[in-house]
Amino acid sequence: MSTSTTASVSTHILDTSVGRPAAGVAVRLAARAGHTAGWRELGGSVTDADGRCKDLPAPPEGTTHVRLDFAVEPYFEKKQADAQQDAPANRDSGAGVFFPEVAITFAVVPGEHYHVPLLLNPFGYSVYRGS
Repeated sequence: MSTSTTASVSTHILDTSVGRPAAGVAVRLAARAGHTAGWRELGGSVTDADGRCKDLPAPPEGTTHVRLDFAVEPYFEKKQADAQQDAPANRDSGAGVFFPEVAITFAVVPGEHYHVPLLLNPFGYSVYRGS
């Protein structure tokens, strides 16, 4: 596919509660051609040790909107389990995952690259168009 007729997408996740990349988070990518069109699931990836997905599928020609779905619940559950093993006396029995998923939808134009970082913590998140 030519980058002149398609957009490209990349992402990474930073866990701001610890100031480190979030490794092992599943990320799915979907696309649609027009705001009334249905979503087409294109596939996904998993963040590496640097919190990056280096192999997200390319949106097809005609894509106008992209959605990134981040499955953050398993990441936080593993993080909580690891913390409990390290310090069992500090368990928070009421702890849970407030945002089990994060879905980010954005508009794209052909030939542009979109880097969409996710800044994540257990009780909030933010995104922006990076470079």
